[in-house]
Amino acid sequence: MIGFLIKKTFFDLWDNLFRIVFINVGLLALATIPVFLPSLIPVPVLKIVVLGVGIMLCFVYLAAAALCIRRVSDYSYFGFRDFFAAFKDFKKTWLSGLVAGGFAILVGIVVGYVFPFYFSAGSLISFGLGILLFWFFAAALVAFQFFFSFRIRMDNPVRISVKKCFIIFFDNLGFSIFAFLHNIIILALSVLTAFIAPGPAGVILFMDEALRLRMLKYDWLEAHPEVLQSGKRPKIPWDELLIDERENTGTRSFKSFIFPWKD
Repeated sequence: MIGFLIKKTFFDLWDNLFRIVFINVGLLALATIPVFLPSLIPVPVLKIVVLGVGIMLCFVYLAAAALCIRRVSDYSYFGFRDFFAAFKDFKKTWLSGLVAGGFAILVGIVVGYVFPFYFSAGSLISFGLGILLFWFFAAALVAFQFFFSFRIRMDNPVRISVKKCFIIFFDNLGFSIFAFLHNIIILALSVLTAFIAPGPAGVILFMDEALRLRMLKYDWLEAHPEVLQSGKRPKIPWDELLIDERENTGTRSFKSFIFPWKD
């Protein structure tokens, strides 16, 4: 399943490269607000406000991107008009972006201030609390990578979406950690292109593809309740579940990537 996930993501990324670049360039432009603007403001309180607002706007932008990128995962496409129209969806764009931005700010505060406080306190209790807090936020960070995909694919309240992120994380621990490490590597490689490609939009595409394909597992389990009743960990027949997906994705030669009109 993982091999097919990487293959499909690459195919979809290549076929929609200009759209991915467009989204990343827009995000880079918007990111100048929290990255550069606060340093130009002499008032500390106003500086913090601008930083917070800038981070929130970036995540609202990413939520709108996720709403459009879903179409790519579903073997469709989106236009620039669709992207701008996504900002009209309050629940899936603005609310999702504000929640994700709030989580990012919380992680920044914990990493920048809370962790140093506990680990530098000099007592065994504070060190132990710091370790517990570290693993809690590590798990939350890995689980939260599914948040945008859950929000755009399921019409659930934010609380339920967050809960399902943790359910997916604990039920697919190895897969979740793999996805997280994959995303770190993708972002690290994106430095070579100044985050233009694959960049954050590429990560969103991968996570949406990952959740979409992973949900096939739960559809199969729902159709076969006797598997869960056996008490044993079910063996998911991925070859069977991915037949249609493989047919829709197809195979390509190297030449077809460079000269698609020659096929």
